Amino acid sequence: MLSTGALRAHLLAARLAGPVATSREESLRSYRLFAARDPRVLIGLDPEWTWSSEDLIELMADKCGVSADPRYVSGHDVIDPERTLEGLEAFAERVARAARHREAVLLGTGHPHRLLGFYAALADALSAAGCTVLTPAQGRCVDITTRFGLRTYNLDYVRGVAFVREPGGGRAGCEPGAHTHSPLPLRAALAAAAEAGGPLPELVIGDHGWVCGAGQLGFDAIGLADTDDPALFVGEAEGRVSVVVPLDDAVRSDYYRPLTRYVLNRACLSQ
Repeated sequence: MLSTGALRAHLLAARLAGPVATSREESLRSYRLFAARDPRVLIGLDPEWTWSSEDLIELMADKCGVSADPRYVSGHDVIDPERTLEGLEAFAERVARAARHREAVLLGTGHPHRLLGFYAALADALSAAGCTVLTPAQGRCVDITTRFGLRTYNLDYVRGVAFVREPGGGRAGCEPGAHTHSPLPLRAALAAAAEAGGPLPELVIGDHGWVCGAGQLGFDAIGLADTDDPALFVGEAEGRVSVVVPLDDAVRSDYYRPLTRYVLNRACLSQ
């Protein structure tokens, strides 16, 4: 079993927490855009409250451990590893509850190159525990507006985890996929599940638009988020996202394996 102390040390050594690669400039830009309700950073959330950039800095200082000083405008952002550990505990508790009740679960990621393995291990464990891991709308086209204009992607699944890929970007059912913040793949999956007569997910696990899009529509959602993704933390503060784990979401994929083992152990799902 990986101890809490060993995991804390790993978080810092892998720069999943502590000083992270995400820059303060990137985070502050995201806070300004969120305050202006730019859909690129709302990623499916329609905030109930009015959030200023200063409000978001205060929220992210509380949830992540970033500097609360608005005059700190450059350099690396910082995530408090204690907050990451607290988030992982709550995350594991919700995964354990899903396993106990054999809930229908939908998993999706906007970071398939980095986080697919983390979510796939959860999908495998939940499936083994008797949960239904949903894979609706496989192969369906999803039009997403990007900085390069409107692009069409295909919704795909690997080991029960949803993501989007560019047409012709690889053999279906295999890596790699495309990076996206959009909630549209989540909406396409839910629409397909509803059209087929269900079941609909009782829990959505993921990041970016998968979590915010699900929470906005009233589905229980948990996930991971970096310091430049304020939407998930706002969703949590407003009660539409159940758990958010603060960490760098773009380090090497193998650096997330100790987190996988820790969550599965805490959820009593170790294989």
